[in-house]
Formats: sequence, structure tokens, C-alpha cells
Amino acid sequence: MGYMSKEGYDKLVAELHRLEAIERPKASAAIAEAREKGDLSENSEYDAAKEAQAHLEDKIRRMQEEIATAKIIDTSRLSADCVQILSTVELTNLGTNAKMKYTIVSDSEANLREAKISINTPIAQGLLNKKVGDEVEIKLPNGATIRLRVDSISL
Repeated sequence: MGYMSKEGYDKLVAELHRLEAIERPKASAAIAEAREKGDLSENSEYDAAKEAQAHLEDKIRRMQEEIATAKIIDTSRLSADCVQILSTVELTNLGTNAKMKYTIVSDSEANLREAKISINTPIAQGLLNKKVGDEVEIKLPNGATIRLRVDSISL
């Protein structure tokens, strides 16, 4: 079961629909085209098309499971008093004085280019339930430790 925003859920449903409606028929067509090229025992194109189809079906199955078990977060019940999922947090790295801003989201919504980090990352875990002004030390996977200060929390 994964918690996610309504926006993240809608994106996931749209992507699943695209895979089922567009990518699945393409995969079937690629297999049919490769099959027409003759002897299947020595047809690497056929093998590649079958493998691509298997990966696609696996991705579709995982997305269907994620959608079936998703719990959409009621944002009206969230508060900006402390850091939680869907919080946007402005931070200062106390070692470098660098400012940063992240939104804490579910695994499936994480996108570093959009400054959306998974709730399961060490930084998000270290920030959960912290309040504005709190300072926290977070151990990173590479062994380094960073000190962050929570400057603001918003939804």
C-alpha cells in the first residue's frame, strides 16, 4: 500500500492507460512482424520482441497493483506545523549555507528534477515530524553526515 497525492494517482492511472492502449499493441505488432521473418529458433528479433513484451507486461502488472493498493492522501487533513508527506520544506545546509527546497512524496511520485524526494530517502526520514527552526543531522548512504535547518514548511 502506498500513500500518494491525487495528482500522483491520476498520473499513474494515465500512464497505465497509455501502456495498455498504445505500448501493448505496439509490442504485439513487433512480435508478429518478427514472427513473419521465418525460423523462430534463430530469430533474435523475435526473442527481443518477446522479452520487451514481458518487461512491459511486468510493468503494467506492478502499476495495476500500485493503483489497487494506493491510498490517496486527504490534503485537507494535513498541517504545515511539522514535516510530513506532501510537505514542501525549505532548508539550509548548515555546513555550506546552501539553501534547498524539497517536497516529500511517495516513491512513485519522486522526481529529483522537480525537487520531489521520496518519503523513504534518508533526508525525508530525518526531516519527518520536525518543525520550523529545528536542526537535524542526517547520515547519508555514502557515510557523510549533513546538518540541516528547517526554514519553512508549506503544503
